Amino acid sequence: MLVVAGYIVVMVSVLGGYALVGGHMGVLYQPAEFVIIFGAGIGAFLASTNGKGVSAMIRVFPKLLRGHRYSKSTCLDLMTLLYLLMAKARQQGMMALEADIEDPANSPLFSSYPTLLGDTLIMEFINDYLRLMISGNMDAFEIEALMDHEIETFQQEAEVPAHGLSAMGDGLPAFGIVAAVMGVVHALGSASLEPAGIGPLIAHAMVGTFLGILLAYGFVSPLASRVRTQIDDVVKVLQAIKVTLLAHLNGYAPPLAIEFGRKALFSAERPAFSELENHVREVRAGGTRENP
Repeated sequence: MLVVAGYIVVMVSVLGGYALVGGHMGVLYQPAEFVIIFGAGIGAFLASTNGKGVSAMIRVFPKLLRGHRYSKSTCLDLMTLLYLLMAKARQQGMMALEADIEDPANSPLFSSYPTLLGDTLIMEFINDYLRLMISGNMDAFEIEALMDHEIETFQQEAEVPAHGLSAMGDGLPAFGIVAAVMGVVHALGSASLEPAGIGPLIAHAMVGTFLGILLAYGFVSPLASRVRTQIDDVVKVLQAIKVTLLAHLNGYAPPLAIEFGRKALFSAERPAFSELENHVREVRAGGTRENP
């Protein structure tokens, strides 16, 4: 809802300030200018991308209204799940995890965390690298390099809509100038009008510059920044999983391995050391989850 709140603040601030100096709101209503500016911006975006870019842009819009994808409680459950997986592997051997990663829905460990189980990105990332660790044919350096490549690929693909929105935002002020110039040409080309009649046409033309700048910096460019922020949240969680699994692969005990992952999280989502320790202790003592 912060997106909607931000847009409201932008409109109230701009239009409210305009009204305070005695501006006439009716002058700002120029549908033709909006069509020229926004239509040209969308057309330029379509000309600069491909089908994948268009699909990515369409998919990202419903996600813009939600907040953080991973809350503190979700990260707490994620660290606990990783602890349980590593504890089971340490006690029973890595092969003991094969049944869990091949059928997570029926795994006592994964099924205890339905939110994580429903997150395809996290589940595939964890299970794919546990599978590689079970195979025993790759060392920690090779797995780390592969993880880095996968995270980088995810980030590049996820940032396609952000690049498109950013480019559109950069171009809208220029298209606003185009609309303004076309309005001025129209005004000056109206030779039959009296000088007093040309003034309103010039005012209408200047609205194009106003709309281009407002749409760019008040509406479109903030969306690009929001997309990047949401991507950073996901990347940070993937990095936390990465360092946790690598710590386990390098021989660290599960309590130390999840401390590596906890430290990799953003401070807003990072549980305190004692909070994570108590949560893990409670889970291990509970009867609904597997006790390693």
